[in-house]
Amino acid sequence: MVKCGIDRIGEFGALFRGKKLGMVTSVSGVTLDLRPGYVKFHEVYPLVCLFGPEHGMYGKDGAGEDVDDVARDSATGLPVYSLYGGEEGRHIAPERLETLDAVVYDIQDLGTRFYTFISTLLYVMEDCAAAGRELIVLDRPAPLDGVTVEGGLLEPEYRSFVGAYPLCIRYGLTAGELACMVNAEQKLGCRLTVVPCTGWERTRLFSETGNLWMMPSMGIPHFSTALVYPGTCLFEGTNVSEGRGTACPFEMIGAPFVDGAALAGTMNREGLPGVIFTAACFTPYASKHKGEPCEGVLLHVSDAHAFRPVRTGVTLLYRIREMWPRQFRWKPRDGKPRLHQPAGGLRRVRGRAACTGSAACGMGSGQRRFCTAQGGISSLQIKQEGYRWIYGNRSGRDW
Repeated sequence: MVKCGIDRIGEFGALFRGKKLGMVTSVSGVTLDLRPGYVKFHEVYPLVCLFGPEHGMYGKDGAGEDVDDVARDSATGLPVYSLYGGEEGRHIAPERLETLDAVVYDIQDLGTRFYTFISTLLYVMEDCAAAGRELIVLDRPAPLDGVTVEGGLLEPEYRSFVGAYPLCIRYGLTAGELACMVNAEQKLGCRLTVVPCTGWERTRLFSETGNLWMMPSMGIPHFSTALVYPGTCLFEGTNVSEGRGTACPFEMIGAPFVDGAALAGTMNREGLPGVIFTAACFTPYASKHKGEPCEGVLLHVSDAHAFRPVRTGVTLLYRIREMWPRQFRWKPRDGKPRLHQPAGGLRRVRGRAACTGSAACGMGSGQRRFCTAQGGISSLQIKQEGYRWIYGNRSGRDW
């Protein structure tokens, strides 16, 4: 059993006592017994206010939807301010920070660069640094383990709220370690304290912690969803359904023009580690292709440690584009940040040259560049090693 930062607050009275505290949290910020972490915290160290990220503090808002402020939280009576499109935009207003001595951050994220909880963390760190306020991170395990790194680096021109820092897609750090790295590398000067977990080893996936999974948003209901998300989320930038509006978001991929049996056969012949594909038929009740019968594949992760979600997702994307070139489409760019943009610069994948196959590996050159660590990724990996001091430094290069 892993004790997260929220489960250890009684050991850190000197850190919290006597301070005016605000907390950034969400529905995923729970205790070992699944109580809302902010409720437990408020019982021990009274809070002044709460802040919620994308999807809202209660996890009920859809992806990309603006979240409104909440007048009062029913459990604590505290005001809840949105950090995703409310009055404060995506930053804490300076006048609100003036009423606080410190901000506490407690959210279980996905260990995936474009899941925006870490963007909120980085923005709040900037806000605290500018206002001279302390930031305290109640740390939680890196759910996809703390050693494996996958996916290309974010290209500078694609930086946005769904890609707020040049990381790999799967970056292998806890929120506390990431905060330490960004604070040091960007010289933010934030007064940062991390309350670490106990009992977590870097090689462990969340499913091996003994803790229960609390879905961070409606689109990530299970840990199995979080495991495939770094790769299959890339389909949000296409006209292929990523499974939203079904019982298996991000685990079921398809479209009205796809032949599920043919695609499953093709993908199984790829020999990708730790995953088996079966044909799937589904009709989304919401989102892309709502009400349209679709065929595609369902991903079954047979070995979570061997499975590489980014390689799998990009290979699946390539094969669908290759098998149905006339029907497959990228979503048009309309000035808004699309997930296929901050995913690292999928122009490498979009380009025709990326389709040049290799008989040896079955992957195009652009596909290999996107899936593996090249260029700046090796230097980033070395840099990240220096911030894995909290839980021990064990390299897990996936090059």
